[in-house]
Amino acid sequence: MRIVLRASLLTVFAATMVGCHSGESASPAVVETMQARVVQSQQQQVPLNIHSTGTVHARETAIVSAQVVGRIQQVLVREGDSVRAGQTLAVLDDAALRASVDQAQAGVKAAQQQQAAAQTDAKLAASTLDRYRQLQAEKSVSPQEMDEVAQRAAAASARLEAVRSQTDAARAQETGAHTMLGYTHLVAPFAGVVTARMADPGTLASPGVPLLQVDQAGALQLQATVDESAIATVHKGMKVQVAIDGASSANITGTVAEIDPAADPASHSFTVKIDLPSSGQLRAGMYGTTEFANGVRQAIVIPRSAVVSRGSLVCAYVLDAQGIAQLRYLTLGAAQGDLVEVLSGVSPGEQLVDDPADRDIAGKRIEVQR
Repeated sequence: MRIVLRASLLTVFAATMVGCHSGESASPAVVETMQARVVQSQQQQVPLNIHSTGTVHARETAIVSAQVVGRIQQVLVREGDSVRAGQTLAVLDDAALRASVDQAQAGVKAAQQQQAAAQTDAKLAASTLDRYRQLQAEKSVSPQEMDEVAQRAAAASARLEAVRSQTDAARAQETGAHTMLGYTHLVAPFAGVVTARMADPGTLASPGVPLLQVDQAGALQLQATVDESAIATVHKGMKVQVAIDGASSANITGTVAEIDPAADPASHSFTVKIDLPSSGQLRAGMYGTTEFANGVRQAIVIPRSAVVSRGSLVCAYVLDAQGIAQLRYLTLGAAQGDLVEVLSGVSPGEQLVDDPADRDIAGKRIEVQR
């Protein structure tokens, strides 16, 4: 009996408590309201661009090397020096070549002396032939004597021609010796800047071994690589936007100047050379990026001012049907001026809180600020 009575009392107590609570009404949660500016996501056409990277180069670059074997006596420039066209950059030991010039000049003198002697002999033989012809007309010489004189004149004339050829060969040898001597002075092929120095005095220079590098003065080029699948959209004279690391100017407009006719078989890409405007901020070797226009596409964009960062994540406050701000995580694409493309997280036509800054407004009702 005690167990049954205790259970009955518990039943009565529970019923009493239910009766008490059933008479109370549940009060709705209060949602905080705040004012804020609101913007809207929209769908619009955005450029479809091909991104490419490259390095800044001079339009012309010369690798200066020796054309003769010789030990370097002087290197007259260093990296960063400006040079003019024809300026001497380095000097090689020219003792052996000077000896060759002296020898060639001596050969020219000897040939000239032999030519003078041959000319005298030829002139004398020709005069003798003329006199014998007069005597022959008077029938004062025999035919045999006439033949001997004529043959001596012809031989003298042939020797003169041979000596003249030898003289010409000696002069050519002298010219060649002077040319080889000139190769001991390495000069700048054009006005520019020395960008590399690979040798010092005392080094043995050989043909084809780089000693100096000179970049042509003036405007520079960005040499970018474009994949073979997109090269059809690039053409000579095309205007492109270029961004150079280290240059403060954000908008650099370049012009496609040259497209390599053959692709690199390893990377399946083409080298595109883009002329850059003259700027004191640009230097050869800088890294740059560029974009080639390849039509348009549909994209969802929002103002960049509506984007906030929460740690390493990118977010925006999106209003639901009741006007309450909900924090959404976004995946962004390329920026287009004051707008930024949204790849995921927002649909077209949704309202977003503009410039939320560091305020935490998730779950708050937004009253549009006029």
